[in-house]
Amino acid sequence: MASALSASLTVVTVTDSITLADRVEDLLPQTQCTKCGYAACRPYAEAVAVGTANYNQCPPGGIEGVARLAALLGKPVIPLNPANGVERPRPLAVIDESLCIGCTLCMQACPVDAILGAPKQMHTVIEALCTGCDLCVAPCPVDCIAMVPVTGAATGWDAWTEAQARAAREHHDQREARLARERDAAEARVAARRAASSTASEAAVAVSAASAAPADTPAPAATVADDADARKRAIIQAALERARQKKAELAAKGAGPQNTERVSADVQAQIDAAQARRRRLGIEENAESAPTSPAADAPATPRVPKP
Repeated sequence: MASALSASLTVVTVTDSITLADRVEDLLPQTQCTKCGYAACRPYAEAVAVGTANYNQCPPGGIEGVARLAALLGKPVIPLNPANGVERPRPLAVIDESLCIGCTLCMQACPVDAILGAPKQMHTVIEALCTGCDLCVAPCPVDCIAMVPVTGAATGWDAWTEAQARAAREHHDQREARLARERDAAEARVAARRAASSTASEAAVAVSAASAAPADTPAPAATVADDADARKRAIIQAALERARQKKAELAAKGAGPQNTERVSADVQAQIDAAQARRRRLGIEENAESAPTSPAADAPATPRVPKP
Protein backbone atom coordinates (compact mmCIF):
# COMPACT_ATOMS: atom_id res chain seq x y z
CA MET A 1 0.00 0.00 0.00
CA ALA A 2 2.82 2.38 1.00
CA SER A 3 4.78 1.60 -2.18
CA ALA A 4 1.70 2.25 -4.35
CA LEU A 5 1.13 5.58 -2.61
CA SER A 6 4.81 6.47 -3.07
CA ALA A 7 4.64 5.65 -6.79
CA SER A 8 1.49 7.74 -7.13
CA LEU A 9 3.16 10.69 -5.43
CA THR A 10 6.21 10.30 -7.66
CA VAL A 11 4.04 10.39 -10.80
CA VAL A 12 2.29 13.55 -9.55
CA THR A 13 5.62 15.25 -8.85
CA VAL A 14 7.01 14.50 -12.32
CA THR A 15 3.78 15.61 -14.00
CA ASP A 16 3.61 18.86 -12.02
CA SER A 17 7.20 19.73 -12.92
CA ILE A 18 6.04 20.28 -16.52
CA THR A 19 3.75 23.28 -16.58
CA LEU A 20 0.91 23.90 -18.99
CA ALA A 21 2.93 26.76 -20.48
CA ASP A 22 5.76 24.29 -21.21
CA ARG A 23 3.37 21.97 -23.02
CA VAL A 24 1.84 24.80 -25.04
CA GLU A 25 5.31 26.02 -26.01
CA ASP A 26 6.28 22.53 -27.17
CA LEU A 27 3.40 22.65 -29.67
CA LEU A 28 4.42 25.99 -31.19
CA PRO A 29 6.64 26.18 -34.31
CA GLN A 30 9.14 28.48 -32.58
CA THR A 31 9.49 30.90 -35.49
CA GLN A 32 9.55 33.76 -32.93
CA CYS A 33 7.68 35.91 -35.47
CA THR A 34 5.60 37.90 -32.91
CA LYS A 35 2.50 37.60 -35.15
CA CYS A 36 0.63 36.21 -32.15
CA GLY A 37 0.96 39.62 -30.50
CA TYR A 38 3.69 38.60 -28.07
CA ALA A 39 7.45 39.16 -28.12
CA ALA A 40 8.26 35.48 -28.65
CA CYS A 41 6.76 32.01 -28.51
CA ARG A 42 7.33 31.56 -24.78
CA PRO A 43 5.34 34.64 -23.67
CA TYR A 44 2.49 33.56 -25.96
CA ALA A 45 2.56 30.06 -24.47
CA GLU A 46 2.34 31.54 -20.97
CA ALA A 47 -0.58 33.76 -22.01
CA VAL A 48 -2.45 30.80 -23.50
CA ALA A 49 -1.80 28.77 -20.35
CA VAL A 50 -3.40 31.41 -18.11
CA GLY A 51 -6.19 32.19 -20.54
CA THR A 52 -5.22 35.77 -21.48
CA ALA A 53 -4.57 34.79 -25.12
CA ASN A 54 -6.55 32.54 -27.43
CA TYR A 55 -5.05 29.38 -28.91
CA ASN A 56 -5.69 30.42 -32.53
CA GLN A 57 -3.16 33.27 -32.83
CA CYS A 58 -0.17 31.47 -34.41
CA PRO A 59 -0.18 31.75 -38.25
CA PRO A 60 3.05 29.75 -38.76
CA GLY A 61 1.43 26.79 -36.98
CA GLY A 62 -1.66 27.11 -39.13
CA ILE A 63 -4.83 25.17 -38.55
CA GLU A 64 -2.84 22.11 -37.50
CA GLY A 65 -1.24 24.18 -34.76
CA VAL A 66 -4.68 25.27 -33.58
CA ALA A 67 -5.80 21.63 -33.53
CA ARG A 68 -2.76 20.60 -31.47
CA LEU A 69 -3.41 23.30 -28.88
CA ALA A 70 -7.14 22.56 -28.81
CA ALA A 71 -6.43 18.90 -28.04
CA LEU A 72 -4.08 19.87 -25.23
CA LEU A 73 -6.52 22.34 -23.72
CA GLY A 74 -9.61 20.17 -24.24
CA LYS A 75 -11.27 22.77 -26.45
CA PRO A 76 -12.79 22.70 -29.95
CA VAL A 77 -10.80 23.45 -33.07
CA ILE A 78 -11.53 27.00 -34.21
CA PRO A 79 -10.35 28.96 -37.27
CA LEU A 80 -7.09 30.84 -37.19
CA ASN A 81 -7.66 34.43 -36.14
CA PRO A 82 -7.16 36.52 -39.32
CA ALA A 83 -6.11 39.51 -37.21
CA ASN A 84 -2.85 37.67 -36.55
CA GLY A 85 -2.18 36.70 -40.16
CA VAL A 86 -2.85 33.87 -42.56
CA GLU A 87 -1.45 30.40 -42.99
CA ARG A 88 1.05 30.37 -45.85
CA PRO A 89 4.03 28.51 -47.32
CA ARG A 90 7.17 29.07 -45.29
CA PRO A 91 9.27 31.93 -46.71
CA LEU A 92 13.01 32.51 -46.67
CA ALA A 93 14.60 35.95 -46.32
CA VAL A 94 16.77 36.84 -49.33
CA ILE A 95 19.01 39.92 -49.35
CA ASP A 96 19.73 41.74 -52.62
CA GLU A 97 23.49 42.13 -52.37
CA SER A 98 23.57 44.97 -54.90
CA LEU A 99 21.33 47.12 -52.67
CA CYS A 100 22.51 46.20 -49.17
CA ILE A 101 24.26 49.11 -47.44
CA GLY A 102 25.43 47.19 -44.37
CA CYS A 103 23.33 49.07 -41.84
CA THR A 104 23.01 45.97 -39.54
CA LEU A 105 19.36 46.77 -38.73
CA CYS A 106 18.21 43.42 -40.10
CA MET A 107 20.79 41.63 -37.96
CA GLN A 108 19.45 43.35 -34.87
CA ALA A 109 15.87 42.39 -35.76
CA CYS A 110 16.50 38.71 -36.50
CA PRO A 111 15.34 36.66 -33.48
CA VAL A 112 17.52 33.64 -34.24
CA ASP A 113 20.80 35.25 -35.47
CA ALA A 114 20.25 33.95 -39.00
CA ILE A 115 21.91 36.96 -40.69
CA LEU A 116 25.65 37.46 -41.02
CA GLY A 117 27.37 40.74 -41.77
CA ALA A 118 29.19 43.75 -40.39
CA PRO A 119 28.70 47.51 -40.45
CA LYS A 120 29.04 48.87 -43.99
CA GLN A 121 29.51 45.33 -45.31
CA MET A 122 27.09 43.24 -47.35
CA HIS A 123 24.88 40.95 -45.27
CA THR A 124 23.73 37.44 -46.04
CA VAL A 125 21.10 35.05 -44.66
CA ILE A 126 21.97 31.61 -43.29
CA GLU A 127 19.19 29.62 -44.97
CA ALA A 128 19.26 26.75 -42.49
CA LEU A 129 18.57 29.13 -39.59
CA CYS A 130 15.97 31.45 -41.13
CA THR A 131 12.47 30.87 -39.71
CA GLY A 132 10.66 33.11 -42.21
CA CYS A 133 9.51 35.47 -39.45
CA ASP A 134 9.51 38.64 -41.65
CA LEU A 135 11.03 40.72 -38.83
CA CYS A 136 14.05 41.75 -40.89
CA VAL A 137 11.98 43.33 -43.68
CA ALA A 138 10.51 46.39 -41.96
CA PRO A 139 13.73 47.91 -40.54
CA CYS A 140 15.65 47.66 -43.85
CA PRO A 141 16.03 51.27 -45.07
CA VAL A 142 16.66 50.33 -48.72
CA ASP A 143 14.06 47.54 -49.15
CA CYS A 144 16.67 45.02 -50.17
CA ILE A 145 15.10 42.03 -48.35
CA ALA A 146 12.48 39.83 -49.98
CA MET A 147 10.57 36.95 -48.38
CA VAL A 148 10.60 34.15 -50.95
CA PRO A 149 8.32 31.07 -50.45
CA VAL A 150 10.42 27.89 -50.41
CA THR A 151 7.95 25.10 -49.47
CA GLY A 152 5.67 25.06 -52.50
CA ALA A 153 2.07 24.42 -51.51
CA ALA A 154 2.99 23.15 -48.02
CA THR A 155 1.83 25.46 -45.26
CA GLY A 156 1.80 25.54 -41.46
CA TRP A 157 3.32 22.48 -39.81
CA ASP A 158 3.49 20.78 -43.22
CA ALA A 159 6.13 23.38 -44.15
CA TRP A 160 8.02 23.03 -40.87
CA THR A 161 9.40 20.15 -38.80
CA GLU A 162 9.78 19.37 -35.13
CA ALA A 163 13.57 19.36 -35.54
CA GLN A 164 13.50 22.80 -37.12
CA ALA A 165 11.30 24.07 -34.30
CA ARG A 166 13.70 22.75 -31.65
CA ALA A 167 16.68 24.29 -33.44
CA ALA A 168 14.90 27.64 -33.78
CA ARG A 169 14.05 27.67 -30.07
CA GLU A 170 17.67 26.87 -29.20
CA HIS A 171 19.04 29.63 -31.43
CA HIS A 172 16.53 32.11 -30.01
CA ASP A 173 17.46 31.22 -26.43
CA GLN A 174 21.17 31.52 -27.25
CA ARG A 175 20.61 34.95 -28.75
CA GLU A 176 18.64 36.13 -25.72
CA ALA A 177 21.43 34.89 -23.43
CA ARG A 178 24.03 36.70 -25.54
CA LEU A 179 22.07 39.95 -25.48
CA ALA A 180 21.69 39.66 -21.70
CA ARG A 181 25.45 39.19 -21.33
CA GLU A 182 26.09 42.22 -23.53
CA ARG A 183 23.65 44.33 -21.51
CA ASP A 184 25.26 43.23 -18.24
CA ALA A 185 28.73 44.00 -19.61
CA ALA A 186 27.61 47.44 -20.81
CA GLU A 187 26.04 48.23 -17.44
CA ALA A 188 29.21 47.04 -15.68
CA ARG A 189 31.33 49.34 -17.86
CA VAL A 190 29.07 52.30 -17.11
CA ALA A 191 29.18 51.54 -13.38
CA ALA A 192 32.97 51.24 -13.51
CA ARG A 193 33.29 54.59 -15.29
CA ARG A 194 31.00 56.24 -12.76
CA ALA A 195 32.96 54.74 -9.85
CA ALA A 196 36.25 55.86 -11.38
CA SER A 197 34.89 59.36 -11.96
CA SER A 198 33.59 59.55 -8.40
CA THR A 199 36.91 58.31 -7.01
CA ALA A 200 38.82 60.83 -9.10
CA SER A 201 36.55 63.65 -7.89
CA GLU A 202 36.97 62.62 -4.26
CA ALA A 203 40.74 62.41 -4.73
CA ALA A 204 40.81 65.87 -6.30
CA VAL A 205 38.82 67.32 -3.40
CA ALA A 206 41.12 65.64 -0.90
CA VAL A 207 44.24 66.94 -2.67
CA SER A 208 42.78 70.45 -2.85
CA ALA A 209 41.92 70.41 0.85
CA ALA A 210 45.34 69.05 1.75
CA SER A 211 47.13 71.72 -0.26
CA ALA A 212 45.04 74.51 1.27
CA ALA A 213 45.65 73.35 4.84
CA PRO A 214 49.00 73.55 6.73
CA ALA A 215 51.16 70.53 6.02
CA ASP A 216 51.62 69.63 9.69
CA THR A 217 48.03 70.18 10.84
CA PRO A 218 45.56 69.11 8.13
CA ALA A 219 42.04 70.30 8.87
CA PRO A 220 39.36 67.65 9.42
CA ALA A 221 36.66 67.51 6.77
CA ALA A 222 34.03 68.53 9.33
CA THR A 223 35.76 71.88 9.98
CA VAL A 224 36.29 72.96 6.37
CA ALA A 225 33.39 75.45 6.49
CA ASP A 226 34.53 76.86 9.86
CA ASP A 227 38.06 77.29 8.54
CA ALA A 228 36.76 79.16 5.50
CA ASP A 229 34.86 81.58 7.76
CA ALA A 230 37.93 82.04 9.91
CA ARG A 231 40.10 82.82 6.90
CA LYS A 232 37.50 85.34 5.70
CA ARG A 233 37.46 87.09 9.08
CA ALA A 234 41.26 87.15 9.17
CA ILE A 235 41.39 88.77 5.74
CA ILE A 236 38.88 91.43 6.76
CA GLN A 237 40.71 92.05 10.04
CA ALA A 238 43.99 92.51 8.20
CA ALA A 239 42.40 95.01 5.83
CA LEU A 240 40.96 96.96 8.75
CA GLU A 241 44.32 97.00 10.48
CA ARG A 242 45.98 98.39 7.37
CA ALA A 243 43.31 101.09 7.16
CA ARG A 244 43.77 101.96 10.84
CA GLN A 245 47.50 102.32 10.41
CA LYS A 246 47.02 104.50 7.33
CA LYS A 247 44.57 106.69 9.24
CA ALA A 248 47.02 107.05 12.12
CA GLU A 249 49.80 108.03 9.73
CA LEU A 250 47.64 110.67 8.08
CA ALA A 251 46.48 111.98 11.45
CA ALA A 252 50.09 112.29 12.61
CA LYS A 253 50.80 114.48 9.57
CA GLY A 254 47.72 116.59 10.16
CA ALA A 255 46.15 115.25 6.98
CA GLY A 256 43.15 113.46 8.42
CA PRO A 257 39.75 113.26 6.76
CA GLN A 258 37.74 116.44 6.45
CA ASN A 259 34.05 117.22 7.00
CA THR A 260 33.65 114.53 9.63
CA GLU A 261 31.16 116.69 11.45
CA ARG A 262 28.85 117.06 8.46
CA VAL A 263 28.01 113.38 7.88
CA SER A 264 24.40 113.01 6.85
CA ALA A 265 21.99 110.85 8.77
CA ASP A 266 21.79 108.29 5.91
CA VAL A 267 25.57 107.96 5.67
CA GLN A 268 25.91 107.70 9.45
CA ALA A 269 23.28 104.92 9.43
CA GLN A 270 25.38 103.00 6.91
CA ILE A 271 28.47 103.50 9.09
CA ASP A 272 26.63 102.27 12.17
CA ALA A 273 25.31 99.20 10.30
CA ALA A 274 28.79 98.34 9.05
CA GLN A 275 30.23 98.62 12.55
CA ALA A 276 27.44 96.42 13.89
CA ARG A 277 28.22 93.76 11.26
CA ARG A 278 31.90 93.83 12.22
CA ARG A 279 30.99 93.37 15.87
CA ARG A 280 28.77 90.39 15.00
CA LEU A 281 31.65 88.85 13.08
CA GLY A 282 34.06 89.53 15.94
CA ILE A 283 36.10 91.93 13.80
CA GLU A 284 36.85 95.29 15.44
CA GLU A 285 39.63 97.82 15.27
CA ASN A 286 42.03 97.69 18.21
CA ALA A 287 41.88 101.32 19.18
CA GLU A 288 44.01 100.81 22.30
CA SER A 289 46.97 99.65 20.23
CA ALA A 290 46.92 102.71 17.92
CA PRO A 291 50.02 104.96 18.25
CA THR A 292 49.53 108.22 20.15
CA SER A 293 49.57 111.37 18.07
CA PRO A 294 48.58 115.03 18.40
CA ALA A 295 45.40 114.16 16.56
CA ALA A 296 44.51 111.19 18.78
CA ASP A 297 41.69 113.14 20.37
CA ALA A 298 40.18 114.05 16.99
CA PRO A 299 36.67 112.77 16.21
CA ALA A 300 36.50 109.22 14.89
CA THR A 301 36.69 109.14 11.12
CA PRO A 302 33.43 108.00 9.60
CA ARG A 303 33.83 105.29 6.96
CA VAL A 304 31.14 104.52 4.48
CA PRO A 305 31.20 100.76 3.65
CA LYS A 306 31.39 99.78 0.04
CA PRO A 307 28.07 98.54 -1.36
